[in-house]
Amino acid sequence: MTIYDEFADRIRTAKAPLRIRGGGTKDWYGQALDGEVLDTRINSGIVSYEPTELVITARCGTPLAEIEALLAQHKQMLAFEPPRYQGSTIGGVVASALSGPRRASAGAVRDFVLGAVLMDGRGEVLRFGGQVMKNVAGYDVSRLLAGSLGTLGLILEVSLKVLPVPLREASIRFEISEIDALTRLNEWAGQPLPISASCWHQGVLSLRLSGADAAVEAAQRKLGGQPLAGDEASAFWASLRDQTHGYFNGGSLWRMSVPSHASAIILRGEQLIEWGGAQRWLKVDDDAADVAERAAAIRRSVAAAGGHATLFRGGDKSVGVFHPLAPAVAKIHERLKQSFDPAGIFNPGRMYAN
Repeated sequence: MTIYDEFADRIRTAKAPLRIRGGGTKDWYGQALDGEVLDTRINSGIVSYEPTELVITARCGTPLAEIEALLAQHKQMLAFEPPRYQGSTIGGVVASALSGPRRASAGAVRDFVLGAVLMDGRGEVLRFGGQVMKNVAGYDVSRLLAGSLGTLGLILEVSLKVLPVPLREASIRFEISEIDALTRLNEWAGQPLPISASCWHQGVLSLRLSGADAAVEAAQRKLGGQPLAGDEASAFWASLRDQTHGYFNGGSLWRMSVPSHASAIILRGEQLIEWGGAQRWLKVDDDAADVAERAAAIRRSVAAAGGHATLFRGGDKSVGVFHPLAPAVAKIHERLKQSFDPAGIFNPGRMYAN
């Protein structure tokens, strides 16, 4: 009996909900955890890797660290920079769709998913997409899996586009207000500058420049700022990517996704801004008595700016982790769930309370 047969048998005979789980590094993310654990780590290994084609295919339980180590040997990378939580698997990377500092310039997780093999709620194996960037036949279900948190099915394999590591990187900093930082970030976004990451926090704007030597040097001359030493810069961007930066300690953490041109969002708490202004973190105290009122105020402010807010970590999940869906969108979610998981056994309530 193959691993896939074992998975199918477990799914078809399930008498209770199943909780699809790899390394468990994101158990805190999303709504309630429910069901017996279906451990994906037994389905591990690189299926294929073509450095010249910039494509890697791996089984869902393959550790992210193993994949990145292989890519590094060929000076390639996962350009969306997923957080490297200890024990993360590639299935969890895709299912959670969390991206790091380079997301604004390189793209999100879903932009790099070329194909996937999925086991649905009937125990059937479905194949979507392919292993080439021009494969666009049919519905792009493989990218739909990015961010689904295992609610649609068990991702068995995934094919991802990879990119070369930049020839050169440099980081610079400016002491600047939030308003001025947002203004400059939007001005720079319209110019041919090799900005691969940005972060504003406590009056300091940090930029990472990536690309050819000439492009990085020209950008440094044009932008000015205070250069950041290589080791210090690497540690700083890694701390943002892996969320080990001191900002992410303590309190409840909200992730606010808004148009990059949105003005400053005035809310109680400490903010950190990434992705050229498109991702704004808000850290608030856990001991507030008006939890529901505060959550509603945050979501109203973010919605007014044209975005949505997620209770990323900590806090009272009774207010809803993810931003409430519009009725029409909620109906689409329900129909997708019914199509792939008719019995509703996969990670029930993980995204929205049942």
